[in-house]
Amino acid sequence: MTLTPARAPDLRVRRLTTTLYGYAFLEDFVLLYPVYALLFSDTGLTVWQISSLFALWSVTGVLLEVPSGVWADAVSRRLLLWLGPLLTAAGFALWVLLPSYGVFAVGFVLWGAGGALASGALEALVYDELERLDAADRYARIMGRARAAGLVAVMAAMGLAGPVLAWGGHTAVGAASVLVCLLTAAMALRFPEHRCPATGHEGWTATLRAGLGEARADRSVRGGLLLVPAVGAVWGALDEYTPLLVRDTGVADETVPCLLLLVWAGATAGSLLAGEGERLGTTGLASLLAGAGLALAVGSAAGTPAGLVLVALAFGGFQAATVLADARLQRRIADTGRATLTSVAGLATELATVAVFGGYAVIASRGGHSMAFAVFALPYLGTALLLMLMRPLRSPRGIP
Repeated sequence: MTLTPARAPDLRVRRLTTTLYGYAFLEDFVLLYPVYALLFSDTGLTVWQISSLFALWSVTGVLLEVPSGVWADAVSRRLLLWLGPLLTAAGFALWVLLPSYGVFAVGFVLWGAGGALASGALEALVYDELERLDAADRYARIMGRARAAGLVAVMAAMGLAGPVLAWGGHTAVGAASVLVCLLTAAMALRFPEHRCPATGHEGWTATLRAGLGEARADRSVRGGLLLVPAVGAVWGALDEYTPLLVRDTGVADETVPCLLLLVWAGATAGSLLAGEGERLGTTGLASLLAGAGLALAVGSAAGTPAGLVLVALAFGGFQAATVLADARLQRRIADTGRATLTSVAGLATELATVAVFGGYAVIASRGGHSMAFAVFALPYLGTALLLMLMRPLRSPRGIP
C-alpha cells in the first residue's frame, strides 16, 4: 500500500515519539536510585563520604554540561544518547562488583558524564526532527509526555526496588540497573537523525562560537536561557526535601512514601498537560507560575497532610512550566547551536540548584522545612512578574 504524503510524516512522528517515550522511561527506570544510599552505608561509608560523592557527581555534571552540548552539535546527538547510558551502566557495574569509596567515586563520575552527554542532545534531536516533519508545534506536548514517562518510571522503580533488594540484595538491584541502562542505549539507536553535523576541530570551535554568538545577538534567546533555570532550578532542588516536608506534617514514617506518590502524581499530571499550556502564551505561563507559587506557599505553610494536595498541584504547575520554558527556548534557537545552548541552560540550572541547596539549609535550620518551602515560592512570583513586564520582547525572527 502506498502512503499518502500526509500520512507518511505522521508515521515518522509516531516512530520518533515512541522511541522518545521508551528512552525516557528506561532512562529513569533504575532500581538503584532509591537504594544506592543504602549500598554506600552498608559498605561502611560515613555521612561525610557519602556527601562528598554527591558533590563529585554534581561537579562532574557542571563541568561537562556545555562541552557535551557542543560535542552533540559538532558530531552526532544520537551517538551521545547511545554512549551516555553505557557510561552509566559501567559505573553501576563497578559499584556492585567492587564496592568501595574510590570505586563509588569513579561510578559517580561515569554517571555524571553519562547524564551530561544526554542533556541538551535529546531536546535538540527531538526538536530538529519534529521541525523537519513540520511538527515542531507538538514539541511541548511530546516532551511533556516524555517527562511523564520518566516520572512513572521513577515511581515504578521505587515500588520494585524493595522486593528485588530483599530477594537478591544489592547485586540483584545493580544487575537490573545495568540491564536497564543497556536497554536504554539500544533504544537510542532507534532515534532518527537527519542533520549533517560539523566535522573536525574547526567544527567544534565554530559550533561553540555560533551558539554563544546567537545568545549575544538575540535578546529573546538570552531571555529563554534565563527562563529555563528560573523555572526549573528551585522546585528541582525542593524535590529532594519533600520527604522531610511530608514527615513534618506529623504522619508516620510508613505513610511518607504514599504521600510522596501524591506529589509525584501532581508532577506527572503537569507533564501530560504541558502541551495544552503552550496555547496560553506568555501571560498564561506567568499566571501558571504565580498560581503554582501561591499553591506551594500555602500548602507547605499549612503543615498538614491536606496541605500536600496544594504542594502536589504546585509541582504539577512547575513541571508543566519547565516543559514550556524548554519549548520557548527551542523555538528561539537556530539549528546549528541548539544542543550547545540547551546545555548552557542546563548548566545555569545546575548552578542555580546548588545555590538553592545552600539557601535551603540556612532557612530550614532556623525555621523548619515548611518555612523553607514557603520562602522558595517567592522566586516564582518574581519570575511571573518579570514575564508580564517583558511581554513586548520579540526575537529578530519574529518568534514570541
